[in-house]
Amino acid sequence: MGNRGMEELIPLVNKLQDAFSSIGQSCHLDLPQIAVVGGQSAGKSSVLENFVGRDFLPRGSGIVTRRPLILQLIFSKTEYAEFLHCKSKKFTDFDEVRQEIEAETDRVTGTNKGISPVPINLRVYSPHVLNLTLIDLPGITKVPVGDQPADIEYQIKDMILQFISRESSLILAVTPANMDLANSDALKLAKEVDPQGLRTIGVITKLDLMDEGTDARDVLENKLLPLRRGYIGVVNRSQKDIEGKKDIRAALAAERKFFLSHPAYRHMADRMGTPHLQKTLNQQLTNHIRESLPALRSKLQSQLLSLEKEVEEYKNFRPDDPTRKTKALLQMVQQFGVDFEKRIEGSGDQVDTLELSGGARINRIFHERFPFELVKMEFDEKDLRREISYAIKNIHGVRTGLFTPDLAFEAIVKKQVVKLKEPCLKCVDLVIQELINTVRQCTSKLSSYPRLREETERIVTTYIREREGRTKDQILLLIDIEQSYINTNHEDFIGFANAQQRSTQLNKKRAIPNQGEILVIRRGWLTINNISLMKGGSKEYWFVLTAESLSWYKDEEEKEKKYMLPLDNLKIRDVEKGFMSNKHVFAIFNTEQRNVYKDLRQIELACDSQEDVDSWKASFLRAGVYPEKDQAENEDGVQENTFSMDPQLERQVETIRNLVDSYVAIINKSIRDLMPKTIMHLMINNTKAFIHHELLAYLYSSADQSSLMEESADQAQRRDDMLRMYHALKEALSIIGDISTSTVSTPVPPPVDDTWLQSTSSHSPTPQRRPMSSVHPPGRPPAVRGPTPGPPLIPVPVGATASFSAPPIPSRPGPQSVFANDPFSAPPQIPSRPVRIPPGIPPGVPRRPPAAPSRPTIIRPAEPSLLD
Repeated sequence: MGNRGMEELIPLVNKLQDAFSSIGQSCHLDLPQIAVVGGQSAGKSSVLENFVGRDFLPRGSGIVTRRPLILQLIFSKTEYAEFLHCKSKKFTDFDEVRQEIEAETDRVTGTNKGISPVPINLRVYSPHVLNLTLIDLPGITKVPVGDQPADIEYQIKDMILQFISRESSLILAVTPANMDLANSDALKLAKEVDPQGLRTIGVITKLDLMDEGTDARDVLENKLLPLRRGYIGVVNRSQKDIEGKKDIRAALAAERKFFLSHPAYRHMADRMGTPHLQKTLNQQLTNHIRESLPALRSKLQSQLLSLEKEVEEYKNFRPDDPTRKTKALLQMVQQFGVDFEKRIEGSGDQVDTLELSGGARINRIFHERFPFELVKMEFDEKDLRREISYAIKNIHGVRTGLFTPDLAFEAIVKKQVVKLKEPCLKCVDLVIQELINTVRQCTSKLSSYPRLREETERIVTTYIREREGRTKDQILLLIDIEQSYINTNHEDFIGFANAQQRSTQLNKKRAIPNQGEILVIRRGWLTINNISLMKGGSKEYWFVLTAESLSWYKDEEEKEKKYMLPLDNLKIRDVEKGFMSNKHVFAIFNTEQRNVYKDLRQIELACDSQEDVDSWKASFLRAGVYPEKDQAENEDGVQENTFSMDPQLERQVETIRNLVDSYVAIINKSIRDLMPKTIMHLMINNTKAFIHHELLAYLYSSADQSSLMEESADQAQRRDDMLRMYHALKEALSIIGDISTSTVSTPVPPPVDDTWLQSTSSHSPTPQRRPMSSVHPPGRPPAVRGPTPGPPLIPVPVGATASFSAPPIPSRPGPQSVFANDPFSAPPQIPSRPVRIPPGIPPGVPRRPPAAPSRPTIIRPAEPSLLD
């Protein structure tokens, strides 16, 4: 493994991963991608390969990398590689990996220099790597060769930009030293996506291939074309070295020797070469990890706080303590009673905004569903008139009656009162169902003790069923009471005289329709489901239902009326829900086979729920639009209604019809008022009292306390998991604290003048002289203590002037104060101006030496330099 810095980071990241995996979570560090960008044959693959420390990428002259290679490094105890396109095969020999990359490239692009944006995905599992993503990209080229398309330059640039635009990618802009830096496409592309230069590092390759007498010293010293993070020179293996199977370790040693022996580079050999590039990148990774720590810490702390309260209860928990069991039983039964009452009576705290609670649903049964059942029970007009006429005729017998008989009125009323039993009993059943559902919801808090929950549900449900019988008996008694005596002296009853007068007024009103005030029965949104497909298939409108018509508007402002449909001869029928539709549908049609709306024989109206459909049907019933009857019933009705009535009998039928209508309305009003009261008194209030006062006694009598309070296996597991997670969170926070103190964050270098990157006309800008800095160039890690490679350092004798000092090495510009207060930065080694002796320091004290000269000097130091 050639990357020692990465090996130092691995235990640090593994500590974090272990801390998070112990609490069952993943540590999202999202380490940066490292992408190499550069011209063709600039040495990109070699740079990437050196960083990994393995020899496995295709090499050669011309365009070798013809598809992007996304290399995922994954930490593992064993070392092997696998490709996404052949997952079943594991490669342990990295020569085979290279051959597979070449074969897969040829498979997609052909063998004649073609390129493709389809990436090759390679995963390398190793104990010597971090979880990183490295991207080897094709070199930037301008002239197409072989099978390459005419726009090869733009295709490759788009491909590169796609990978380096991501904010978390580090860009290695690779430029060969034997090429003019001002023409570097790599730097230009990096500038496009990283204008601040925060994630771009310049890499200069092929320093050993420069013409004799030339060097890249000005570039590497960041003087010629400055970059914010500067340049790092590397010397890769030559094609001859690769073919001769030269090891990467030997190549690194040869690179080190080159920089130490070259007169132009040995004074900065400590910040050149692949090891320094690795160190710089690893510092970037360390910075990224440190930046991720605050978010991770706050996430863990919030989880810890949410667990604190429950863990406090479990810290001194003893499952077999009888005192704890008694206390828990009392608390849970008391809480069950409070929850039940809150759900029935309503509560201001912890209001459920997603669905109706038990009390609200029971209220809906009382005031929407029950009245709907009563209205639905209303009689068919023709059937009622026929029954009245038969009753009158049967009472008169063989005689012809001159007066309207009272007995016909009573017989019809009693028959109508008996019909009330069914909706009233159905109302009781609906309320019982809601009460049982409410009990189950309230016992969900007892899930930790399954036996207690089961017994509580059984006892309360049994009591509710007992009350059901008494409530139904009482309601049937109320209906029998109504049936036992017909009170024709009731103040709301119209009487015979008014009934006859009303029939006359109704006849006049039929002759002159639409007189008087129109009563709005209901407003709301409905969807017309069967509009033609050309118009969208279905559309939502705002509907207004009155006693005489159904109108729909564009919206609830009711300004733009779309249509008004009279209710005459309309009926309702059910429609099956469509296969792909989740709406509930009913239809309105005309009994005389006429079109209801435009060319439609019926309009289908859709609602979101069945409850809305039932509610709308009840409103239509109140408006006199009744459900469709079975065809067989209709045919029977036609046959029965063929008889004719004489005018006198018709008047008598009309009179009794009005009397029955008036009296049944009185009874309905009374039943609608008494039903909720009866159910509340006999069932709901009694159930609440039972839970508060008697439930505990029934629980004690049904089973012993220890069996009732047996903890479920899930609850015991949950408690153990919670305690384990609590301790794991504390350990993870401790590890994050250790990492924060044991790692050093390198500050971002100050900006530099990089306008040269935007200037395409100028190839060689004039080097600018910049003030020298008294610290390392920004981004460089702290200096390694020990002897400095290269020529010996020269101490400045007392009284020396600037003319005797070595030529200064300009650093990347930036204020000295950036690092001045950083306790982790390296001690200054290069003076920023000629040395002057401050007052008060006696002569002869050795000073820190200036930078080494550009070529060896004969001057020898009077005494060893003290860098430490």
